[in-house]
Amino acid sequence: MKLINTELLKQRVDDYCTGKADALQDQSLLQRVRMRRRQLGQMTMALDRELARVKIPAGDFHISRKVDGEFTCLVYNEGEVFTINPGGTIRIGAPMHEESKKILDQCGVRYALLGGELYVRRADDRRPRVHDVVRVARAPESSEDVASLCLALFNIYEWNDEQRSGQYADRFNRLVELFGEGDRVHPVETIIGDGSKSVLSQFKKWVDEEGAEGVVARSDTAGVFKIKPRHTIDLAAIGFTEGLDDRSGLLHDVMLAVIRGDGTYHIIGRVGGGFSDDQRASILKQLEELVVDSEYAEVNSDRVAYRMIEPGLVFEISCLDIIANTSRGNTIDKMVLEWNAEKSLWEGVRRLPLCSVISPQFLRIRDDKSANADDVRFAQLTDIVNIPSANVVSEELKLPASSLIKRAVATKELRGAMMVRKLMMWKTNKSEQSRDYPEYVLHLTDYSPNRKDPLKHEVRVSSSEQQVLDYWKQWEKKYFVSGWSTQ
Repeated sequence: MKLINTELLKQRVDDYCTGKADALQDQSLLQRVRMRRRQLGQMTMALDRELARVKIPAGDFHISRKVDGEFTCLVYNEGEVFTINPGGTIRIGAPMHEESKKILDQCGVRYALLGGELYVRRADDRRPRVHDVVRVARAPESSEDVASLCLALFNIYEWNDEQRSGQYADRFNRLVELFGEGDRVHPVETIIGDGSKSVLSQFKKWVDEEGAEGVVARSDTAGVFKIKPRHTIDLAAIGFTEGLDDRSGLLHDVMLAVIRGDGTYHIIGRVGGGFSDDQRASILKQLEELVVDSEYAEVNSDRVAYRMIEPGLVFEISCLDIIANTSRGNTIDKMVLEWNAEKSLWEGVRRLPLCSVISPQFLRIRDDKSANADDVRFAQLTDIVNIPSANVVSEELKLPASSLIKRAVATKELRGAMMVRKLMMWKTNKSEQSRDYPEYVLHLTDYSPNRKDPLKHEVRVSSSEQQVLDYWKQWEKKYFVSGWSTQ
């Protein structure tokens, strides 16, 4: 049985076609691909050079050049060949697919699921970049673009009816046997080495001298280590929290944002490491003098709300890695804020795709920089990872207005006090643009001044208009009872 319904794919250039997961005849395949990506993330420890020297134990390692591409699985099913990523994007018909088919046809396998990194081979011999994959794989402009797609394989996940386990060396050696002479599909460049000394030796060669993204070291006993240079980023400080208990009077962490091209502030995360206690005390006093109001609220891991500050300070941080997608291939959406200087107020805009920084560490406050789109430029991130909607401007960020569907008010007088119950139902008109909003909302306001808690609210949300109308009938029957006068 064919695994792909090719009628649901879109032809791009020549025989190269792409599509979504709904073209899969077996939806469990996507779940298995996501599981493999999630497992890889869970078992991989990210290190910089100095941590690698300490953390990586002695023992045999498969040391591989890290390819700056997109995690992708190659699927072979009785002569059918395609690739699929955790986001559910399917690709077929490129020269790399034909090359894979020719090799696997000859080895007699019926079904295989192989893990690899999709990348673009650049004509100028510069190292691959994930930005090239995004541009070429999604919307190639020529046959040459499609021919530049390559796959660096690093694991065998499934082979016929078997879930491949056991020694990694056996699986990788099998990849070398099959694809060692491959051109566009080949095993990732790998050597065998012993412990941190060998790993750091390859790091020096591949990263320092040749400009590779990093090194991956795999061991069946010690685990998987990803060694990369630390990234350095300048970010705007927009909020902070104070420590609790014996850490009271000391800075806990700082909320940071990158500034988009239109001047809005996109929250990237927070930094709480890298400060000395003297810095925690002095920076806290500095930030407390800058506190302003905010319509947006967020809490830290201790459930302490951030106190927002007037923008201006720039913090330089370092991080081990920058991740733009979840293990399922989804975007990492974070809040965009706008600074209203006239009101000295932070206003929420909406969530948009951004990224997460791994292991952030404070380095210094940049006294030579200020919070503006040049000094805290968005390109610091897009130069490293692909971020959808990176060029969206504030006018395009504004969401449609909600539309009122039904409204009803009832009152009742008791012991000289007026009680009020109000039902409102509306359509948000925002669910397609943002996952933060449901399609329909039903809201009850119940005010009774004689109660201990005078004001109560109740909310129902739904993606079905009929369901929310059914809720309305139930609440009308429950709350608009005898003795209540409908207005």
